[in-house]
Amino acid sequence: MAGWSGKSRGTLLTIRIYVFIIRSFGLYPAYFLLIFIALYFFIFAPTSSRSMYYYFRRRLNYSGFSAFINVYKTYFKYGKVQLDRVVITAGMKDRYTFEFDGIKHIENLRKLNKGGILLTAHIGNFNLAKHFFDEKHTSAVINLVISDFEHENIKNYMESVTGQSAVKIIVLQKDLSHIFKMNQALKNNELLVFAADRYLEEAKTWNADFLGAKAKFPQGPFKLAIRNDIPVLFVHIMREKNFHYHFYARPYIPEKNTPKEVLKAYLENLEKMVKKYPHQWYNFYDYWNDFS
Repeated sequence: MAGWSGKSRGTLLTIRIYVFIIRSFGLYPAYFLLIFIALYFFIFAPTSSRSMYYYFRRRLNYSGFSAFINVYKTYFKYGKVQLDRVVITAGMKDRYTFEFDGIKHIENLRKLNKGGILLTAHIGNFNLAKHFFDEKHTSAVINLVISDFEHENIKNYMESVTGQSAVKIIVLQKDLSHIFKMNQALKNNELLVFAADRYLEEAKTWNADFLGAKAKFPQGPFKLAIRNDIPVLFVHIMREKNFHYHFYARPYIPEKNTPKEVLKAYLENLEKMVKKYPHQWYNFYDYWNDFS
């Protein structure tokens, strides 16, 4: 997975563009303009377009023409969820509807008073998690554990637009100082959220089958859960038609309670979500390190 260094290239600029469009033209014109923004990336981001073509053609077994078209659809869908993020966090979530599928598992987890680990991926729009929890009046405190070096600029800019977020951020550091913050959050019965489908170069990894080919996954989140006997949920927030979002939460029910078994269950859950929402998995690089 050498194509990803922990940095989401262009993310801050993209968000600035979305905010400008919404403020200047309104929501619906912003969605219309996404047609052309998606086309721009489709043409002028050949590396990511090639990576997504491989994903549709070789991993999801689409025909060549269908894979080509679905690369564009993925850029367009990604633009939609980014726009939604700005609109909803700016206080206009009444434009959207929300479905809660398994939210009870969040409260059941918190009653154990051990904290909890929520495993998600770069899929859907999990940045909206706090708004889902607010809607259900849950008191869960969320800590997003991230490795994006641009997080501070993005966080500061989003707060200047939408106000300060109640979601906490824990950034993975080379000096391992993030471990103290994670342990403290768990002691406070808070939730740690990991997008466990990516890793940094210095991280320890495992090879595992995902969509029919081997890919690397970080060991950390899975070892943390088992080492500290922390309950695990697989969670995703997916965009559906007509401004509708669907929250999924599924508990990990162990047969053999080992880190690799958690990883296996995580990937089985993620494969189902990717196949159901193929345009909402956003890893725009050579994920399997195999374009052959």
